[in-house]
Amino acid sequence: MKRKLKRFLNNFKRSTLDIEPTFVDIPVKGKKFAKLKILHLSDLHINKKTSSEEITSFIETVNKQKVDFAVITGDIIDCRVSKIKQKLFLFKNIRHRVYFVSGNHDVFYGYKELLEVLDQCGVEVLDNRFSYLVFKGNKYILVGLGDRFSKYFKIKRDEKALVKEIQKKDSFKIFLAHQPKDYVYAKKAKAALFLCGHTHGGQIYPFHLLVRLVQPFLSGLHFVKGMAVYVSPGLGTWGIRYRFFANSEMAIIRLIKK
Repeated sequence: MKRKLKRFLNNFKRSTLDIEPTFVDIPVKGKKFAKLKILHLSDLHINKKTSSEEITSFIETVNKQKVDFAVITGDIIDCRVSKIKQKLFLFKNIRHRVYFVSGNHDVFYGYKELLEVLDQCGVEVLDNRFSYLVFKGNKYILVGLGDRFSKYFKIKRDEKALVKEIQKKDSFKIFLAHQPKDYVYAKKAKAALFLCGHTHGGQIYPFHLLVRLVQPFLSGLHFVKGMAVYVSPGLGTWGIRYRFFANSEMAIIRLIKK
């Protein structure tokens, strides 16, 4: 009984940014697109209680990873940017190319100021735009969609225009958004891979059940008519700094031949 109780309580963990990566293999069509490696980060939720030491250790772990580039699918911050600006400037020490799309907390706590900081750190913001990438001689399109809450803060988000612009482009498309429900736009854009976060994997059981009422996916890998969908449970937390039956994650996405 004591052993069972201990195993049960081990699922109740304090959240931390500095964890070892999880490797996720995703099969895709086309041998030439295989072997691409993407560091997928999401939901850091940096706030006043997040120490500079924790962020520095996290960045050191990120820099050790052998990947082609990194993406952050929203919610870097969880308080006003002015309160944590110096901590956020530590992101300039990341050695990988980093692409970002906004989450609901980002637009709520200071979208414009956050984008200014990220620009100075060399992080490319892909809200409602796309970028061409070339790795190992192969051409990719990395597409980003700003968060659904943008409209409540008078931040433009034109899903239809973005989808229309890229759906006929003949390249391997990777679509980024914060919320899983935006997979519908990735599908319309004929993306091969959709990466998102937002759910925290439920964070504290049984809130998993509530998340599933409003989102099509909770966490992990899914397939929708040939398109791979990967939902990161994220690194940080919202409300309290604990998780229960929902581990934090830093994922290395490895594309492999289908």
